[in-house]
Amino acid sequence: MKTMITKALSVLMFAAVLSSCKKNNREVIPENPGNYILAVTPVAQTGKADYLVTASSLEEGKVSIIGNGVEQDGTYRYYVTSGTKFFSMLYGRGNPGAVTVYDVKEGKISKLSDFTAATVHAFAPVNKDILMVKVPRAYAATGPTLANWYIVSTETNVQTSEGTLDAVAASQNGEIAHFSWIKQVGTKIFAPFFSIKNNSFETDYPDFAGIAVYSYPTMQYEKTIKDTRTSFIGRYFTDGLAVVENGDIYAFSSSVAQKGGVLTSTKPSSITRIKAGTTEFDQTYLMNFETASNGYVITNWLYVGQNKFIANLEVKATTGAYVDGKRLAIVDVVNKTVSMVTGFPDAASIVNVTVNNYSPKDGKTGYMGVNLTDGTTWVYKVDASTNTATRGLKVEGGLITAIQHVK
Repeated sequence: MKTMITKALSVLMFAAVLSSCKKNNREVIPENPGNYILAVTPVAQTGKADYLVTASSLEEGKVSIIGNGVEQDGTYRYYVTSGTKFFSMLYGRGNPGAVTVYDVKEGKISKLSDFTAATVHAFAPVNKDILMVKVPRAYAATGPTLANWYIVSTETNVQTSEGTLDAVAASQNGEIAHFSWIKQVGTKIFAPFFSIKNNSFETDYPDFAGIAVYSYPTMQYEKTIKDTRTSFIGRYFTDGLAVVENGDIYAFSSSVAQKGGVLTSTKPSSITRIKAGTTEFDQTYLMNFETASNGYVITNWLYVGQNKFIANLEVKATTGAYVDGKRLAIVDVVNKTVSMVTGFPDAASIVNVTVNNYSPKDGKTGYMGVNLTDGTTWVYKVDASTNTATRGLKVEGGLITAIQHVK
């Protein structure tokens, strides 16, 4: 929303522009063409639908969704990029959702394919595919409790195969292994999970971290990598695994396992490691994140390369399963250091920090979307070499939900 325009006027302008475009049946030319894609949820519109807009730079200028961008079918969407393709998946809250595939040519977003698939809880690029998994929250009334998986080709933009897997087997404790995310590691799929009781997100095993290992593309269960030095890895819809340049895998735990509505893990928020080529946690490595950060908990991270991450932090007293940290720090997982980022807005002035962000993985640079309490929305450039953040691209008319780059 522009600074000097009231919310009511913005609604009228927004509706008028869209109506005019539809009446004239003309193509909207991107106002800031480029290969960065930003997903934006309008703040002044009922029946919200996310918009996709392009930008040539994330470090300066502005872009607006008013009279600009591509309107999508519904909000609550999740995004993943593979090569030259941008995949947008509608979270149907249990119902099937649309999957739309785009590319960018000369700064313009073009739709390549649109189909309906089951609402999924984890997805990731694997080889030249997108693997998607839907995990149940309740035991089956009869027979085994199954999760469904689907593979979409990034070459043909269509689903090529699907199947099921036992949703309980990986936990090895009788609870459902609900994936927090999935990740390609070599030729295998690693799926960190939190084990949950029937139809709840609570557990009787709060001090347990598990990663299910599957073959690809058959998705045959092979083993569970286990550790009791931390609680579960990642968070709901949050990727807690990262593969660094030498092939080592790092995992974070927020220590937010619950039972009876309270946090029950006795372990601190921590980072663990799996050495390259192995399928066991490295028992010689443990980074107590709360100690290293002077009391903070890690809630999310963005890998920027060279063993460094931009981490979202929350104070221990107010953390929870769905709390996203509004403070940033640079984490060096090899040296086990946590350095607070300066130049980033104060936590009290932030509505939320976008959780789907972008890094070129150059060892220092990350771009984070920030929605502020004063009604403005910005992309901040974070420099991991200086532990500083700088305000960059301004986004008008809505809240940033994702930042991606398409080749």
